Amino acid sequence: MIEVQGLRKTFHDRKKGDIPAVKDVSFTCHPGRVFGLLGRNGAGKTTTLRMLATILSPTSGTAKVAGFDIVEKPAEVRRRIGYLSGDTKLYDRLTGRELLTYFGTLAGMDPAAIPARIEALAGPFGLADLLDKRVGKMSTGMKQRLSIARVVVHDPEVLIFDEPTSGLDVFGAREVLALVLELKKKGRTVIFSTHIMTEAERICDEIAIIEKGSILRQGTLASLGVGNGSGSLEDVFIEAVKGELDDR
Repeated sequence: MIEVQGLRKTFHDRKKGDIPAVKDVSFTCHPGRVFGLLGRNGAGKTTTLRMLATILSPTSGTAKVAGFDIVEKPAEVRRRIGYLSGDTKLYDRLTGRELLTYFGTLAGMDPAAIPARIEALAGPFGLADLLDKRVGKMSTGMKQRLSIARVVVHDPEVLIFDEPTSGLDVFGAREVLALVLELKKKGRTVIFSTHIMTEAERICDEIAIIEKGSILRQGTLASLGVGNGSGSLEDVFIEAVKGELDDR
């Protein structure tokens, strides 16, 4: 699981001084569930996820991922996660098979086990036509499917997705969400950031609304007052964020 306690990140700007990007964020994400981090662009989602993935070090606070502290045991955390950012770049000259082999090797997999793992992913991830195709000739949707296969090739316990449908059309986005739900069914711990309300409603078991680095609301759709004749998630989001902006 993911346990986040008082996570904080401050960046320093020569002209503006200290700029808080994430402020005392706390939440828990359980196995077999999708935890959604919902916020506008620049709200602090990516900074939070980069800290969980040990790409950035927190200014204060900490988190445990699969039982390991992100500050004290970053290498152990990295072995147990798959991280997909919204701007992931792939190698155009490699085929899908070569790319998955490369990342499986980087993740420390037994080289002899990689071919069988790739074949096992081919069906669920729709890779049959991609394995021997060069990445540079793939569509955006194809690349994103391959990207998700890349982050799960070593079968990690925890999956971190940062705006994984960014730039995709409705068909590509639908495919990606279906893959995320399959990972949930397999008992993986999934954290999913997005600014798209319909995505969050469709796949998230619990949602945290983040604005200017702070979590404003958190809970299941029902506890947030969504559905059953109540308001939409968009209504809840606008009310929370507008209230935060009005207070400032």
